[in-house]
Amino acid sequence: MVNQKYKNMLGAKNIIRVLSEYATERGAEIGYENVFDYSLGNPSVPCAKEYTDAVIKMYEKEDPLTLHGYSPSLGNTKVREQVAEYLRNRFGIPYETKHIFMTSGAAGAIAHALRIVTEPGDEVLTFAPFFPEYTPYVNDTGAHLTVVEADKEGFQINMDAFEKAMNENVQAVLINSPNNPSGIVYSEDTLKKLSDILREKEKEYGHEIFLISDEPYREIVFDGKEAPYPSKYYDNSISCYSYSKSLSLPGERIGYVAVNPKAVDSDVLAIMCGQVSRGIGHNCPASTSQLGIAATLGKTSDLSVYETNMNLLYDVLTELGFEVVRPGGTFYIFPKCLEEDATTFCKKAMKYDLILVPSDNFGVNGYFRMAYCIDTEKVERSIPVIRKFVKEEYGR
Repeated sequence: MVNQKYKNMLGAKNIIRVLSEYATERGAEIGYENVFDYSLGNPSVPCAKEYTDAVIKMYEKEDPLTLHGYSPSLGNTKVREQVAEYLRNRFGIPYETKHIFMTSGAAGAIAHALRIVTEPGDEVLTFAPFFPEYTPYVNDTGAHLTVVEADKEGFQINMDAFEKAMNENVQAVLINSPNNPSGIVYSEDTLKKLSDILREKEKEYGHEIFLISDEPYREIVFDGKEAPYPSKYYDNSISCYSYSKSLSLPGERIGYVAVNPKAVDSDVLAIMCGQVSRGIGHNCPASTSQLGIAATLGKTSDLSVYETNMNLLYDVLTELGFEVVRPGGTFYIFPKCLEEDATTFCKKAMKYDLILVPSDNFGVNGYFRMAYCIDTEKVERSIPVIRKFVKEEYGR
């Protein structure tokens, strides 16, 4: 019998993908250069040259059987050792090889992290606005995702709503900073308050509550700052990382789980990920990808274009009267719509070939997301179109 659950999901596509597909179709009609597609968060800068050079060198000089053979179930041991050393030196946390598990990007990391600290029937909390794919990520484990109401003032964490949502069934809290869709970076004060509440609730409930931190945008931070590292503030934490954004390698599907060495059962949690893989069909990312990132640890693509694009959009949106919290990182901006219904607002924008994503699926009503990972030249050309849209539809 066909699985009805997944068949039903065919009728509930991710709105981001739907809009991206529309933009592609519209581009075939009028030229994609004339469609101002702010839908999909696909990195728009070339991958780091160091990565390309490292991979070319491997293909030229490495033994093919060694290069293309199966890696161990936890990932290439040498690569895990190098990732642990890099994190140890950068963040001052004593990671060892045993704390690292190589994954197919951050999505693969989250899939494993959730399964090693929850069981079916457990509850996982996350904070609006949130990446909508968290819903299937969590619910398909048998656990249940609960979304905590947003702090609309600054899109940090609504601590009052968080404390009200906490209960004995919560086994994990899933955070994303720098954040998709808001672009906000959680402050050190936010992370300290979050950690204090979690420690208090662990004592009250008599069991661990794990903090799972989704960090694919860790390196895309503006104004010369760095994003605070959540694992520095809370022991029972798991960092989920991807090189998709920092090295512009989304198609290579490479990332890792890093278990805080101070976490309960830290010696075995990453190793348990290998057993999770047996049930979900994940058996290590490609060997070449693992070796390539190991050769370029600490390197990034030229990410400066994202800050340039953000400033251009932030300036015009605020000038036109939009309420918008200035992003601290990522390549997303999350303004409030000029009317209550986000879907209606975004449909009106489509008449001007502006492709914007309504906020409903992100757990907040009345906002829209713009993914500005496009050429700066196209951002600049979109500004007169944004002005025209706002003037003709809203008289501003």
